[in-house]
Amino acid sequence: MTGAAVAAFTVLAAYLLGSVSGALLIGRLHGGVDIRGLGSGNAGGTNALRTQGPWFALGVVVIDLGKGWCAAAALPAVALRFGASQDWLPAACAFAAMAGHVWPVWYGFRGGKGAATLVGALLALAPGALMVVLGAWLLMVVTSGFVGLASMVAAAVLPVYVSLAQVEPLRPLGVFGIAAAVLVIYTHRSNIARMRAGTEPRARRLWLLGRGR
Repeated sequence: MTGAAVAAFTVLAAYLLGSVSGALLIGRLHGGVDIRGLGSGNAGGTNALRTQGPWFALGVVVIDLGKGWCAAAALPAVALRFGASQDWLPAACAFAAMAGHVWPVWYGFRGGKGAATLVGALLALAPGALMVVLGAWLLMVVTSGFVGLASMVAAAVLPVYVSLAQVEPLRPLGVFGIAAAVLVIYTHRSNIARMRAGTEPRARRLWLLGRGR
């Protein structure tokens, strides 16, 4: 098998791994709960927290973070042993895992929004950039109270930081950052619509500027 074939197979494996939804997997273990029919309808950690509680949400986040890390670190490491190139593969696998989370083949292509999987991937690809992204997310949450807005802003900060800080490998991470930001913003389009309509719920415990309102 050629290096290119190994790389293609690895990216496909990353997509299939990303298609394992933490929310739906744990929901099945909890009596067949499908949170896509509850709350915001999103198969992610925030909706899991609001509809099922902290322990359910913690399990969802751990799985979604873990698959992002495995896709960006473990799968490319195995592929290297079979002749795949390292340059673009981790970033390609990371995005494939995000795509799998958003459009999971195992669950009718109805998944989450990709933010937690992005965090897990960045833990493997660029931990320094992850700290900046998380800082941007936290700043937006405490000032606005909107988790969705914070996720979009944090994702948009990623390619900017990679470019300004010249994070290596620059081109793969830069392209990944742009693609990930576009995907996260796209998956949060319903949040944008609710914010415009004034119906988007806020994270009251994290919204420091909203205390007392």
